[in-house]
Amino acid sequence: MDAKDILGLPKISLPIPQEKKSRPQKDSQRKPDGISREVYALTGGVPPLMPSVDVNQLKKRHQPENEKITWEWLAFTNSARKDNLQLYHWVRVVNGTPPTGDYSFAKYNKSVDVVKYTDEEYEKHLTDPAWTKEETDQLFDLCERFDLRFVVIADRFSSSRSVEELKNRFYSVSRAILIARAPSPADVSGHPLVKEPYNISQEIERKRALSMVLSQTKHQERKDAEVLSEAKKISESRMAAKAAQDAELPVTSSISPEGVEKTTAPVDTASPSNMQVSAGVAPLMSMADNAAAAAASLRMLRVYLRTYALDQMVQAASSSAGLRTIKRVEQFLQELKVNLKPKVPTKAVCAEHLELRKEILTLLNLQKLLQNKEEGSSYRESSYTETPDTPKRLQRGMDQDRTFIPDSVSFGAMSAERVGKRDQKRKGPGREAPSSPAQSKRPRKLKATDS
Repeated sequence: MDAKDILGLPKISLPIPQEKKSRPQKDSQRKPDGISREVYALTGGVPPLMPSVDVNQLKKRHQPENEKITWEWLAFTNSARKDNLQLYHWVRVVNGTPPTGDYSFAKYNKSVDVVKYTDEEYEKHLTDPAWTKEETDQLFDLCERFDLRFVVIADRFSSSRSVEELKNRFYSVSRAILIARAPSPADVSGHPLVKEPYNISQEIERKRALSMVLSQTKHQERKDAEVLSEAKKISESRMAAKAAQDAELPVTSSISPEGVEKTTAPVDTASPSNMQVSAGVAPLMSMADNAAAAAASLRMLRVYLRTYALDQMVQAASSSAGLRTIKRVEQFLQELKVNLKPKVPTKAVCAEHLELRKEILTLLNLQKLLQNKEEGSSYRESSYTETPDTPKRLQRGMDQDRTFIPDSVSFGAMSAERVGKRDQKRKGPGREAPSSPAQSKRPRKLKATDS
């Protein structure tokens, strides 16, 4: 009885086509050199844990024929030990001669040089009411014994002294001994103990802050990180707002408030002198605006070199001036025997150098303005002088010598004159047109030759 009988299915089996599964071809791996066939068959091609290298592939060391090498179990002594302990190890012996010299690992035994003091020096330089001489002697002995491991020293110290107190006493005594033994304080000024004395209060505060940080929970750490991120965002937004506010404010370092009020006051645009004044003040205002923009961009950097800041401010102040003006400024500085770039670019020196450049630019602009004004005044004076040979002046004099003719009379005379010319053209060149009553009444015009 099978599953088909239980389910009531017929026992006729349907032919199911069977597909032949293609077996993946195994990659033929070549047995590496230096491994036996049996070992390679057992491992199945898996690399061994330890690298197997064929001895024949190693570089053979040249060994003299008359050299006989043996290994012997010999005793040795270590100079780092003070108890004269004798141990044994295998030693390479060449031609029956054992090696001589100190133990090879004795060179790694390094110890701290602890300062020694005498009783006279202690009484003269090292007395302290909080410490006795016995405690100080014990401290220095333990420091020499345990190589300044103050945690171990505090554990083995007789009295209950903290690690900071032991450090403070040791370093203060060592510093006092070095200064007392030196011929002059300048000879030991570069020593680490003298240059950077131990600060016990700072060390206690550092450890207290470190213990607080290490004792925080995950929730407190997360909260502190959120507070720090919010504080950073607030500081960045305040700095951006301050930079934008400073960029909007005009810089009046090179221009006085009275000058600014004069330039902003309404002036008569039709007057040439006022136009020249406004043209002369415009470079000064643009120079102030460029300086304000450069100062705002430097504040956004937050960290920059003072020489870089000076170059930016000089470029901003000279951007409104031409190339010839910049060269004249540099020539002016050379005449004053001032370097184009300060040799010692301190804050005060850079400020004075920039102020000098602004004053020179202002002086050059004012000289140019004065020159333009003098040229304009000389041109106006020459235009009003009379020249008799000029045709325009002669024509103007002729117009002034003519008598005044009313509009109505002149209009009638012009019409009659036109009619007479028309009749003269019809009759011919030899005949004259009859004079009209308007022509008879028309007064004779005075010419310049009659006068």
